[in-house]
Amino acid sequence: MALIYAVEDDSNILEIETFALTNSGHQVEGFLCARDFYERLEAKKPDLVLLDLMLPDEDGLKILERLRRLPETRRLPVIMVTAKSTELDKVRGLDLGADDYLTKPFGVMELIARVKAMLRRTLREEKSFSLGDLFLDDEKRMVYVKDAPCSLTFKEYELLKLLLHNTGIVVTRESILERVWGIDFEGESRTLDMHIRTLRQKLGRAGSMIRTVRNVGYRLVPGREYEGEDP
Repeated sequence: MALIYAVEDDSNILEIETFALTNSGHQVEGFLCARDFYERLEAKKPDLVLLDLMLPDEDGLKILERLRRLPETRRLPVIMVTAKSTELDKVRGLDLGADDYLTKPFGVMELIARVKAMLRRTLREEKSFSLGDLFLDDEKRMVYVKDAPCSLTFKEYELLKLLLHNTGIVVTRESILERVWGIDFEGESRTLDMHIRTLRQKLGRAGSMIRTVRNVGYRLVPGREYEGEDP
């Protein structure tokens, strides 16, 4: 199940997008303006964004420029959705970094197919992650520290993969518990702290790259770039 943000000022179209993608097994959050989208994006990064070109408070192309300028959203898949159909509009969106383009009116099946193809391509591209002495091979589900295999439990592996996927970004405790333990996880958040502790121990010196952001969550940072933070 992918988390998809749909940014669309037409409530009827937003309802159609949400209904279609939810029925396809995805989690969808809708936003009628750029302000609400930015606010939510700071708390949690989605797997894909459906971005309308015409919004009441900010042009969709400016939003796309901002997403591609920031390191934490530079590789975030974006499908532009707009009523404009001229070739120039499409070229501008693609030149600014849009991954795909949907022109209104579009069919529900086309929307689902485009989203499915984009997510499949994204997942296929990200089969390995590396940072410093860490290397994660997701096809073999193996983790290496300085080329030496590191044995992790299922939860430890998923936790590390989530942090690597969001390198440099603070991943909130809520988001980690939801993504790694499941949305219905009801255990004490202390479980997360214990897993972080054992994960750091198993990774050795590379474990010091997992940094604590007090009262918020954790993030993975390269080397000694953030020596002033709590480990």
